[in-house]
Amino acid sequence: MPDAVAVKQEKDLALSPTSSRSVTETVNGSHKFVIQGYSLAKGMGVGKHIASETFTIGGFQWAIYFYPDGKNPEDNSLYVSVFIALASEGTDVRALFELTLLDQSGKGKHKVHSHFDRSLESGPYTLKYRGSMWGYKRFFRRVALETSDYLKDDCLKINCTVGVVVSIVDAPRLHYIHVPDSDIGIHFGALLDNQQGSDVVFDVCGEKFHAHKLVLAARSPVFHAQFFDDPAGQSGDVVIAGMEPRVFEDDAMTTSSSPEYSASNTLCSKLIAAADKYGLERLRLLCEAHLCKDISVDSVASILSLADSYHAKELKSACLKFAAENLGGHFARISNLQLILTTFYICAAVMCSNGFEHLKENCPSLQSELLKIIAGCEEECSSGGKSRSVWAQLSDGGDGDSNGRRVRPRL
Repeated sequence: MPDAVAVKQEKDLALSPTSSRSVTETVNGSHKFVIQGYSLAKGMGVGKHIASETFTIGGFQWAIYFYPDGKNPEDNSLYVSVFIALASEGTDVRALFELTLLDQSGKGKHKVHSHFDRSLESGPYTLKYRGSMWGYKRFFRRVALETSDYLKDDCLKINCTVGVVVSIVDAPRLHYIHVPDSDIGIHFGALLDNQQGSDVVFDVCGEKFHAHKLVLAARSPVFHAQFFDDPAGQSGDVVIAGMEPRVFEDDAMTTSSSPEYSASNTLCSKLIAAADKYGLERLRLLCEAHLCKDISVDSVASILSLADSYHAKELKSACLKFAAENLGGHFARISNLQLILTTFYICAAVMCSNGFEHLKENCPSLQSELLKIIAGCEEECSSGGKSRSVWAQLSDGGDGDSNGRRVRPRL
């Protein structure tokens, strides 16, 4: 009899209807692209564009391309062209697009080209590969644009919206079990705190720290070599020279448990040195991320020196990019005296900082690299183009010499 009941239950389960649902929707995102110095961009040539910074929407990277002289040679530069380009690897990426040229008069009469409104007519646009674009060769007649409210103070503002098409299958779940995040870091931290099973003692300026060789060796190639490859390092206390106890404690804690990281810049500078010494890549990245938030005109030189000294590649790249964006690249073509003087004082502030003096004395090659970016001449001076750096303009009052040559200052 129990067998018959079990058979009936199996039949009921087999006959129970199942269901699923396919949901196709768009993952939307927007990017604002400001084009400052429109008049100076004119004349760069048909088919040549100014690109925005790449931005991520729907798991893909995108960029806005603005063509001041148009994209189509047949139009003879009568129109400006605007396109949205797929800037990352991808095949058959389906998306909807919208380009909006902002009315800067406050009237709200924006010029909108929207693919979203026509999605039912033609469906999403398919981008076949990286570099594929959607947009308008004849986005706006140039003569009309230059006398319109869309251009203000030689500046254009373009909003771009992308809706990446994604499809998912939604099936009801009868049961759900939540799996919490791993707490192994907490357990390792507790192991360090209670010293249970510790087999190595560190002597840091007379203060003792008990730890576990296996944990340290797993996280640090330097400790691994010291504990298991070097017979002298397998017994006795390990003396740590040139490091404060607090720095070592934070170092050991981050190595064993990887907590949410927060530290002062001074402590962070010492920790990044320890991370470099002991090959602790995650700790180095945590320090780089923390210091990156505080890059400024006053600190860029000192942080750059720190990054270079301790092989912090990401932090060094961020410093050089900050210098290019704030001290060089944005001002490479300006002619307004007020902006030139402002840039001069910003650059002077960098050069008067303690970090810059350290670069001058200890890292001359790095100082030279920073100077090239500040001067804005790394590419300009080698290309033979017409645009000149701020420093060149300051040296001769904004004009070249009588022969039209660039005049470069002595730095």
